[in-house]
Amino acid sequence: MEIRVLRYFLAVAREQNMTRAADQLHVTQPTLSKQLKQLEEEVGKKLFTRSNYSIHLTEEGILLRKRAEDILNMVDKTMEEFQSLDDITGGDIYIGAAESESFCYFATIAKQLQLKYPDVKFHLYSGNTEVIAERLDKGLLDFAIIVQEVDLSKYNYMKLPASDRWGVIMRKDAELASKDFITVDDLLNLPLIVSRQGLTEDYPKIFKEKLDQMHIVATFDLIYNASIMVRKGFGYALSFDKLIDTSEHSELCFKPLFPELKTNMYIIWKKYQVFSPISQKLLTEIQNFFVK
Repeated sequence: MEIRVLRYFLAVAREQNMTRAADQLHVTQPTLSKQLKQLEEEVGKKLFTRSNYSIHLTEEGILLRKRAEDILNMVDKTMEEFQSLDDITGGDIYIGAAESESFCYFATIAKQLQLKYPDVKFHLYSGNTEVIAERLDKGLLDFAIIVQEVDLSKYNYMKLPASDRWGVIMRKDAELASKDFITVDDLLNLPLIVSRQGLTEDYPKIFKEKLDQMHIVATFDLIYNASIMVRKGFGYALSFDKLIDTSEHSELCFKPLFPELKTNMYIIWKKYQVFSPISQKLLTEIQNFFVK
């Protein structure tokens, strides 16, 4: 399976049209058709369904698209690393990060590195811990910043010195907005908007034996869109503090949970990982920053 043919495949999957894909790739349509037919023969599965005007992926094609994207991302990342071996003025660093106000620590470290190596470029991927860890395990990320206990058998890590406080984001005209803090019993009859990751990692700690009494009306991966639903009166969002504007000019407010619950944040990387030169420089900056 050739890298070039995988790029052809992804172009057709993206354009859903053989002619447009051929124009984009600067090859003839017969050449492109022949390459895709050979790819189908090689994998032993039909990858496309064709009509007069468009092309769509089969279930097998959808699977190959995901695998092809991962393969090509890894190929491109590897080439960038080799190209940067003789150029330590910069390079590309790939970071996956959960949403947290504690990300400011990493931003400070990144700025320090940029001052020393002005051509460095950071590629940030946001998501929950499961998605980010998968990309890290596949080698698509150099580092991950997660809000979850670390699997010490797989990763090295640095613990950030701050933690994130859990609470509830609500409209300022909500009935509970007059309270200084929110208890589990306050939440049991409310329409709750919750993170998918929290359902397995955090909410069992919050609700304990009352977990099955949660009235969940929506789930999210990242909080911004969820906050819009709160603003429209859809429900109450369980989230970390300082991720959403709850200033005096906002329609929303944040009320902490009681008893207080905090979550730690970690910068992690794979054990025995071979870093590119610029990623190794970042690791040095991280280690120096946290051992002060």
